[in-house]
Amino acid sequence: MNGYLLTAGLLATVVSAIHLVGGHVDPVRPLLTSSLADVTKRTLHSVWHMVSVDLLATAATLLALAWWQPAGTELVAALTAARFAGYALVFFVIALRMPGRAALLRLPQWIVLAPIAILAGFGAR
Repeated sequence: MNGYLLTAGLLATVVSAIHLVGGHVDPVRPLLTSSLADVTKRTLHSVWHMVSVDLLATAATLLALAWWQPAGTELVAALTAARFAGYALVFFVIALRMPGRAALLRLPQWIVLAPIAILAGFGAR
């Protein structure tokens, strides 16, 4: 059992749940009731759920890698670490561009995405 990948997988599961439940309350509902064109709204809604699928698939992948450690575990874990580092960096940079002193806390997704990247990176060794 790879404890780093197990922890990353459990954290990714929690992030998936927060995304699915909390995301509908804050960004998705306002998006769907906005004055944006219908195609734009539906496209962004679809992209939201593509992220949902990615988060759930990543959680399942990390948990499976942690438990069974099949051939290629190191590569898949390293690629997952890089992907989540990229996700965290995107949120961090965009948050920095927001006005106000607490901008990094107003868009805090990087805080939970970065540990998944770090844990998956350690699990890849």
